[in-house]
Amino acid sequence: MRGLKVENERELNDCKAIRKAVFVDEQGVPERLEWDEYDENPQACHHWLALDDDGRPAGTARWREYEPGTAKLQRIAVLPAYRGKSVGRLLVASMEEEARALGCAKAVLDAQCSAEMFYRKLGYATISGEPFYDADILHVRMEKSLV
Repeated sequence: MRGLKVENERELNDCKAIRKAVFVDEQGVPERLEWDEYDENPQACHHWLALDDDGRPAGTARWREYEPGTAKLQRIAVLPAYRGKSVGRLLVASMEEEARALGCAKAVLDAQCSAEMFYRKLGYATISGEPFYDADILHVRMEKSLV
């Protein structure tokens, strides 16, 4: 398994296909809520793709600078066949490493409540007082120092 920084439209389309399968088809997120200006091209934000040992897409994620010095990790999705195989861990670590190299001192993310423990294991702490809805799914805000 390896993480790949997305650099072209073909790779971005692989990311979009994973997100459609996970968020739209599996979780029922309306497509109008899934896509935004950060999906317009590979340079709109920092997109990542996880590839299995045969080069097949397994997961995707993206991050952007949320405020000066803070990276916001988003749209972390792993195809069902690859869950439990450290794909999410690889994607988060890849984004954290890049964000740190680009001067970010912390990372934040809005985790689905069902994934909160996964992110805690990666060093994230819940900072929101109460869970909140995003695309009709309960989430919590989490953060981690990158320094």
